[in-house]
Amino acid sequence: MTTDTSQYLGRQGADWWRGAVIYQIYPRSFLDTNGDGIGDLQGVIDKLDYIASLNVDAIWLSPFFTSPMKDFGYDVSDYRGVDPMFGTLADFDRLVEAAHARGLKVTIDQVLSHTSDQHAWFQESRQSRDNPRADWYVWADPRPDGAPPTNWQAIFGGSAWQWDTRRCQYYLHNFLVEQPDLNFRHPEVVEAILGEVRFWLERGVDGFRLDAVNFCTHGELKDNPPREEIVEGFIGVRPDNPYGYQLHLYDKTQPENLAFLERLRTLLDEYPGTTSVGEVGDDDSLGVMAEYTQGGNRLHMAYSFDLLGDRHDPAFLRETLATMEARIGDGWPCWALGNHDVTRLATRWDAEGHAAKLRLYLVFLLTQRGSVCLYQGEELGQTEAELTFEQLVDPAGITFWPAYKGRDGCRTPMPWQADARQGGFSRATPWLPVPDAHRGLAVDRQEADSDSLLNATRAFLAFRRTQPALVKGEIRYHPVRDEVLCLERTHQGSRLLVALNFADEPRELPAPRQAQGLEEAPAMVNGAWQDGTLTLPAYGIAIARCPQSDEEDAQWDV
Repeated sequence: MTTDTSQYLGRQGADWWRGAVIYQIYPRSFLDTNGDGIGDLQGVIDKLDYIASLNVDAIWLSPFFTSPMKDFGYDVSDYRGVDPMFGTLADFDRLVEAAHARGLKVTIDQVLSHTSDQHAWFQESRQSRDNPRADWYVWADPRPDGAPPTNWQAIFGGSAWQWDTRRCQYYLHNFLVEQPDLNFRHPEVVEAILGEVRFWLERGVDGFRLDAVNFCTHGELKDNPPREEIVEGFIGVRPDNPYGYQLHLYDKTQPENLAFLERLRTLLDEYPGTTSVGEVGDDDSLGVMAEYTQGGNRLHMAYSFDLLGDRHDPAFLRETLATMEARIGDGWPCWALGNHDVTRLATRWDAEGHAAKLRLYLVFLLTQRGSVCLYQGEELGQTEAELTFEQLVDPAGITFWPAYKGRDGCRTPMPWQADARQGGFSRATPWLPVPDAHRGLAVDRQEADSDSLLNATRAFLAFRRTQPALVKGEIRYHPVRDEVLCLERTHQGSRLLVALNFADEPRELPAPRQAQGLEEAPAMVNGAWQDGTLTLPAYGIAIARCPQSDEEDAQWDV
């Protein structure tokens, strides 16, 4: 299924990214074409027609760079190399060309805060205290008793400091011990990193997803204070992980980071039409999202983990989104309900096998102000895979089992064909298993079903492209009424009302009399507007066009 792209209002111009829908691809699990059980760049190329048929605007490729794969590509040993398991630079160039031919932008991960300990920079840095790259990483002397310089904890467990016998110093690693942190206080490091980013800009990429972007700079070497209450949020903040026991005042989200983001933006501005979206993990992640995207000289967009937890009642969702709107000013958010780091949406938000709920969550995401990241498999309703300890490969899952089972459950292969070996993902045994439960969700089966979630996703994304108010419009939230989340989007004289019923039973609410349902809306938009009343089925969706001013609007705010 394809759409006339001439109708698309968001892809025009340098600000195509505002309101764009970006499809996240985890290459290891997308499609294996060479029979080694691991997805590759050719697999992405082979499925570009499928991706374009979803009516998304861009793809985001999770890391495919040269790496020892301790953290599956988020430990980069060569920023400019394609790991042989994924293909070659020539394959990547063909991917960019093929995507652009289909009207798809290409964004790629950049892991800038740290490298692999196998990177040539670190290999040189650790040799001595006086070599040319001696200060390219964060090194510190031990305390008088030999203990680490601070009490900082690593997200993947244990101290964030690792002793190195060559220098007789500790180095900082906020993640795995094999992922040493770069020293962004060193001007040569900043210049080197910007050079690595420029390499990919010259190859034609349209933007970057910046991993853990608020970790690039550290603060004074002081102990973090204890956290009074452990509330699960950003990955690593859990009762089973000492990382969550601290308030992270000194090890991340430092003011100096803004100077680097401004340098990065200056570079991107040399390449009109390119963009950036930063991943933010912090106690005040909404505030950091706002700060990092305001002013037009930092990141274009940022996203956080605020919608990636378990809680999803409409009051919480409204409060989170309204708070973001109140703080972001001229900045721009990017929203996601799933990615490669968190439990699959269908499982996390209690919607396994529940088509109406999954449609509701999809429309909720796609009617917010901001851009959207849609993780591969969400269009299928893919569920979290239940794996045994022996099947785990994620270092976080192995470390914290059984309290935390890690990220493998959301990274299992895409099911392309219900009846094919390995779900059509590979002709070999895949790096993670294909659960039997996922075969029923396979692409070929859903494409043959006009009522499937896959076809509903295509239909709503095609409809969204024709609605400027949903792509780039302003937003206003109305009070939650009887578990119905109500909002409006406005753009250049057009005003849309959106009502989303999170209840498991029908709802009837007062509504402006001039509200008129959209005939062009897909069938999943099933609410009825009539004579000042809105009727919604359980988990129902309603969208109406309404004049900018209406004397009966007060009913919408009851």
